[in-house]
Amino acid sequence: MIEENTQDERLIILDTETTGINPREGHRIVEIGCVEMINRQLTGRNYHVYVKPMAQGMQMVMDQEVINIHGLTDEFLRDKPIFKQVSEDFINFIKGARLVIHNAKFDVGFMDHEFSMIPGLPKTADICSVTDTLKVAKDEFGSPKTLDYLARFYKVDKLIDRTYHGALIDAQLLAFVYIEMTRKQATFNLNQGEGQGSDANAIRRLIKDRPKLKVLAATADELAEHENRLAIVDDKGASPLWSK
Repeated sequence: MIEENTQDERLIILDTETTGINPREGHRIVEIGCVEMINRQLTGRNYHVYVKPMAQGMQMVMDQEVINIHGLTDEFLRDKPIFKQVSEDFINFIKGARLVIHNAKFDVGFMDHEFSMIPGLPKTADICSVTDTLKVAKDEFGSPKTLDYLARFYKVDKLIDRTYHGALIDAQLLAFVYIEMTRKQATFNLNQGEGQGSDANAIRRLIKDRPKLKVLAATADELAEHENRLAIVDDKGASPLWSK
């Protein structure tokens, strides 16, 4: 179940690409992609950066298997900033937001590993809350589902070109998936302000002293044009029901 969010809550849909699968083995982040969403609408504000992975003062060399997944080569990353150089801007972008991540344990694990190597930086949990759509998918479908599966299920897979699994590309795709996953919740939220126990489908009575609706009558010209249109429809043999 996705946590209910307030209408103006700031969400950051986030994804990372890395040199491997386990930061405890020394693997590092090589790309961060974030898109901002407020009131279930993409704002157009993104954060995207490539990062040169370092180990013992030297650039790490990635396995070809990893390069085949995200398409980022050692040569491409050679002139990119290291994580310490982008950490302040990254933290400022996500601070105070709710992160929406698919398989959050993976990404947050790498983020916290990067943060821990720079004195004075917080952990992710200290500055953000996190929603893991992998866990949400497990609750919804009975088992964990990949982002690819969810994109196909919600029919948003054609909205993004995913030749490679880039961080910003996957964050954008997850944003579309999240919108579809929360569509039912958004319908329920239309009933806000009536108490959490309210039935969204219950009949609600209008108050008696409400302002009267203003009625705008058609002008003579508009009525004549309407009759002319009905005559044209009738001549074509359609015999409009609303004129009977």
